[in-house]
Amino acid sequence: MAMRLIKRDSFSTILKTYFSEQNETLSLQPLSEIVSSLKKDDLGVFTAYLKDNDAIRQHLVYYINNIFRSKPFNLSITEADILSENAFFPEFKKRILNKLLPPIENENTIWYLVDNVLVTPKKDLQFFQNSPEDKMDELFRLLEIDGFIKNPHVKKELLFSLNILAWRVIGNALDVEVMKMVPEYRNFDNPFLALQNELDTLNEEFKTDADFQFSSSDVAYKQIKVYLEQCLDFVNVAFKNASKYGISSKTNQSLLKIRQQLNRMSDIIKLFVIDKQEDHLINSKQLFFNILKYKSHKNNLRDLVSDSTRLMSHLITNHTAEMGTHYITSTLGSYLKMFWKASGGGVIVGALCVLKMLYSYIDTSDFAHAFLFSMNYAMGFVMIYLMKFTLATKQPAMTAATMAKVLSEGDNKNAYREFAHVVSQLFRSQFIAFIGNVLWSFPVSLAIIYGLEILFKQNFAFEKSGKLLHDLDPFQSKAILHACIAGVFLFISGVISGNISNNSVFYQIPKRIAKNPLINYFFGARIAERLSVYYSRNWAGIVSNFWFGVFLGATAPIGLFLGLDLDIRHITFAAGNFALGLYGKDFVISSYTFWISFTTVFLIGFFNFAVSFGLSMLLAFRSRKVELSEAREIFKEIFGYFIRNPFRFFFPLRSQLDERSKKMIQDVSTGSEGH
Repeated sequence: MAMRLIKRDSFSTILKTYFSEQNETLSLQPLSEIVSSLKKDDLGVFTAYLKDNDAIRQHLVYYINNIFRSKPFNLSITEADILSENAFFPEFKKRILNKLLPPIENENTIWYLVDNVLVTPKKDLQFFQNSPEDKMDELFRLLEIDGFIKNPHVKKELLFSLNILAWRVIGNALDVEVMKMVPEYRNFDNPFLALQNELDTLNEEFKTDADFQFSSSDVAYKQIKVYLEQCLDFVNVAFKNASKYGISSKTNQSLLKIRQQLNRMSDIIKLFVIDKQEDHLINSKQLFFNILKYKSHKNNLRDLVSDSTRLMSHLITNHTAEMGTHYITSTLGSYLKMFWKASGGGVIVGALCVLKMLYSYIDTSDFAHAFLFSMNYAMGFVMIYLMKFTLATKQPAMTAATMAKVLSEGDNKNAYREFAHVVSQLFRSQFIAFIGNVLWSFPVSLAIIYGLEILFKQNFAFEKSGKLLHDLDPFQSKAILHACIAGVFLFISGVISGNISNNSVFYQIPKRIAKNPLINYFFGARIAERLSVYYSRNWAGIVSNFWFGVFLGATAPIGLFLGLDLDIRHITFAAGNFALGLYGKDFVISSYTFWISFTTVFLIGFFNFAVSFGLSMLLAFRSRKVELSEAREIFKEIFGYFIRNPFRFFFPLRSQLDERSKKMIQDVSTGSEGH
């Protein structure tokens, strides 16, 4: 009870200091102190004090009316928590700048008032939202703002805000790139223009009757609601069509902005609806809460990143999902085929290992080494891709999207079990690809380095053998860290592949090639069509493999330039380097060196797989809105499935779930979403 009295005294001190008599000040200091003290106390204490001290209450009411009188608040509704830029990075940069150096605002606005009264708008909003509703109602009545929504100035600001948002929405919605996403609307009346016509009627009504209000049964209100829903349908159709037509980052941001503005308009129009006298209080409170909510999120970076990247990640994983279906084996035939494709990849990587070692002997700059190593990797990976071979760790970045789609589209009852079965199929595919890569990378490297010694009478691996074997000792080197770095690059290459595929569809590159007048004139329509098909099937893979090679080749020289111990370790190259290290030492090494190097090769493969697959799965889960809270149940089911069927994770044993998973994977590969 003593504590309660102390708190009550704190209220009386503040209120008596400023409001013992009528105060003409426009300073925000009194209001700021009241709000700060409010957050420390029960709201009931404050309302009780106001009821007991009517003179002070009246002076406080006068002060509040004085500082709020005729202040515009349209910025707080039309700007706060709505994208201001049509591109992600300018918006991101702007919000960071606003956090570090808050902008200078017009002092004669509610925007400025809220910013200077509320130190942390989000916490202040939570305080008022968590306060008992009856106490909030009582506070609004005591401060005589329970009919705030009836004020003609407030209605004028709300109508002005509606019009500002409508004009901006129409401008964005009629943009050429946006309209391209919704061909369904080309032959129909545009709902945005119809919405503007309704708002024009509303403006005219306000001019003749400043006290106008809606009821929920009014035809005009219902019509505006219908048009708002049709406009939102326009945006939803555009997002849905993204899988079919692709989408640019700019168009994605424009659609997000349109949706935010439409939702804001919906919030505003509801404030005009008065069905009973009590609604004046309810709507006045709602306007108060809305302004606090918008302002508390105005520079939120997490929401910006989440909203801006969800669709793009969905499209990227959608395209990689279609490619990823080719990396999951479900039959003995596909299992053996994967082995031979991985063997071909191993042969090429064996040659790349020797080439990289020879390039390292060239006495040149770090930049030149970075270029040589990058081109060595890039050309090799592009060869592997174009020859339809397989690089084992390239699989996870592609297959994770497929698996997330299987999980999100499976039956609720059996989704986890089906997912665990697909994991077993992926794991055995990865296992046999590892075997194929390693079994051929090792002997091919040995054969080439032996052949070079026969031709040139020199063991080219001798000088480098010590470092090659040292790099395969996780206790003496950062082999595991470097394997994880390679895993990150594998993930990035998968993102690049999906992004290139999306852009190819959005900009209609294959169609442009097929219809290009110069290609048709010089080479003919048949060649143009074949080039179009070739581009559609291969360009994304070529670019992603090229950049993967550049990432791997440039990491070590860049690390050296920066003074950082950066490098990459990839299982197939590790196997080839192990062979070169053994040959350089004439196979005379300690048993510890042999077994630690042998073990590390497969450890590197595990971390390549774990990092690239983990990152890809996080992206895919997020794009499919699969909750991470499900992870425990998912992993529990996978572990249980492994205990019951361990050999299915290594060999293509038949299962009752094969047909079901095969059908779902085929649905992904054919683009069940209309791609």
